[in-house]
Formats: sequence, structure tokens, C-alpha cells
Amino acid sequence: MYVRRKLTNKGNRHMQIIRLVVAMALVALVAACAGGSKFKTYNGPEVTQVVVNKGARKMYLLHNGQVLKDYKIALGWMPKGGKRFQGDGKTPEGMYFIDRRNPNSKFHLSIGISYPNANDVAFAKASGLSPGGDIFIHGNSRGWRRKDWTWGCIAVTDSEIEDIYAMVKDGTPIMINP
Repeated sequence: MYVRRKLTNKGNRHMQIIRLVVAMALVALVAACAGGSKFKTYNGPEVTQVVVNKGARKMYLLHNGQVLKDYKIALGWMPKGGKRFQGDGKTPEGMYFIDRRNPNSKFHLSIGISYPNANDVAFAKASGLSPGGDIFIHGNSRGWRRKDWTWGCIAVTDSEIEDIYAMVKDGTPIMINP
């Protein structure tokens, strides 16, 4: 009886381990199938331009002048006027390009804007100041609820930046209007 019970207990432990491994594999499979990745694919029309209207707090993704998607946005904490200097809390105004992407952004995902351009650098240099840089379109992983809260970036929700990251390619022009 003692030997049989000992073998049965070993068999039960073995079955528990197998069940645990199978359960963990199923959880991993379900997570993979649920689309848990922040990297999406996009097979629609090419985004040929991004337009930002700061006053309306809207950003538009365009294909040859036709709006594909539009988004509510948050801007720099001092939204009026174009960015002139590092730390001024303003979002730039003018023509720029999408020039880089950051898959490891503190704000979920981000795509870079080519600020400062030559005019921005010259203006800041004439004033003896730095124009700043690192201006991005990014997510809002931190859950900020204020209307305008960035240091000059353009913020959307995390779900929206996943779509934008897939749709907008490096080299795409971005026009930021007052």
C-alpha cells in the first residue's frame, strides 16, 4: 500500500507539471493570436502628406490631397506660436519631414519630425539660443489628460500611434499650420 501511494503521488505531481506547462503554452498562444503586438501592418493607400492644424488640434493623414484618417491631438504646453528655442514648450510650425522612428519610445511608439530645419537653426543662433530638437508624433502611455502637455511634440493615443507608425513612412512631408 505504501509503495503504491508513493508512486501515485509522483504520478500526480508529474501530471500537475504537464498541466501547468500546457496551460502556459495555451496562454502564450492566445496572447499571440490576440494581436498583442504594437507593430501593425498597413496595406492601404500611401500616406503622401501629414497636415497638422494646431488651432483645431487635428492631424490629417492624406493620400494625394484626400484625407485617409484624422486624429485629435495634444500639443506643446505653450501651443500658440511656432517653436523657436529649446524648452519653450511650443510645437513647431512649417514644413518638415518624418525622418526617424523610435520603437522603444517612452510614449509607446514615436515617429520623428525633422525639426529644426535651417531657418529654425538660424533664428535660434541669431538669438544666442539652441533651437532644441527631438520633436515627435507619439503616443500617450503616461495617460496625461491635460489638453496640451508635451514639450513640443504632437501626442495621440497609444492605439492611434500604432496605426500612424504603420501608415506613415520616413520621408513623408508634414505641414504644421498655426
